[in-house]
Amino acid sequence: MNKLQDIINLKVDSIFEKVVEYREHLHKHPELSFQEYETANFVEKILNNIGIQHIERIGKTGVTALILGKNHSLKDSFIGLRADLDALPIYEENEVSYKSVNKGVMHACGHDVHTSILLGTAEILNEIKEELPHPIKLIFQPGEEKNPGGASILINEGILVNPKVSHMYALHVYPEMNTGKIGYKPGLYMASCDEIYITINGKGGHGAMPHQCIDPIVIGSTIITTLQQIVSRNCDPKIPCVLTFGHFEALGATNVIPSKAILKGTFRTMNETWREQAIVILKKQVLNIVESFGAHAEIEISRGYPCLINDEFLTNKAKEKLINVLGEENVEELPIRLTSEDFSFYSQKIPVCFLRLGVGNNKKSTNYGVHHPMFDIDNQSIKTGMKTLSNLVLN
Repeated sequence: MNKLQDIINLKVDSIFEKVVEYREHLHKHPELSFQEYETANFVEKILNNIGIQHIERIGKTGVTALILGKNHSLKDSFIGLRADLDALPIYEENEVSYKSVNKGVMHACGHDVHTSILLGTAEILNEIKEELPHPIKLIFQPGEEKNPGGASILINEGILVNPKVSHMYALHVYPEMNTGKIGYKPGLYMASCDEIYITINGKGGHGAMPHQCIDPIVIGSTIITTLQQIVSRNCDPKIPCVLTFGHFEALGATNVIPSKAILKGTFRTMNETWREQAIVILKKQVLNIVESFGAHAEIEISRGYPCLINDEFLTNKAKEKLINVLGEENVEELPIRLTSEDFSFYSQKIPVCFLRLGVGNNKKSTNYGVHHPMFDIDNQSIKTGMKTLSNLVLN
């Protein structure tokens, strides 16, 4: 272990309790996507207390800051470190001292953890900034959970330029993995995600006289079952692809055929060419089905996040570094997954490495999945997160 790693480890231990307090404060005061005003104020306050320079707001509720040593300049290429700020519309069921005080809003995806780790990492890196090979751009991003994604907004506002970001790292909690471990996946890792909204306008009436109606429930059912053929009969079987409808609303009764039905779903895949083709097919199929029943439909596809592609060279170098820091037994390769992340927008622009942080611990009941109302973490994972980010920028 080299001298800088020793310094990082000592600093991680010395600020650990403070960073846990950051996390508990953020967890207790969650804010929804693009509403993270108090969260951004808190981040700015901590960065100022640390002595970080060049703190700016971006995207209204985002915060960015720079760490530069004496030998660095704004003309250099910066390494980006990103954390997300927003919470989810979920009622928390944990009974803890830091339980959310904002009813119906919860940090159930660990963004409070990501932000706290980056604040701790900022303090560590600011202490050793004269030893850093490259300056650092800290990115506290709003709106990861909601289209169009805070990453796309920050990119449009110039987060990757002035000063230029050459490559970027981020962590995401992973309760399926034990605390102390880090997961990596070179290349294609996460899926694109588009939202589908379909409103079917039929003709309501008495359930005993369906011949006088245009039944939107039957039409909706036909749409759901028929559209599955887009995946099974149009998509190359080698391309991961999912089409799921999670909402079917038709407010009739036992003997009432409603006049309207609403479908909401998600389309995910890991191939951008097929993504574009499938959306065209999907729209055409819906309109053809509805027309065949004599009804009308409105279809909206909200374009979400693209595929997340980890740069293979950067990710493999990160793996080597983390094996040295954490031990080979604590660095695991992960399979692809069809969840999505707006960090993918950065991956379309520059080399990135998106890693998974183990936060699970059976003894502490921290194995509930993300988006669960009882999601929580083993705080020791915060140490792993700070060690990970701090050491990666030493490459």
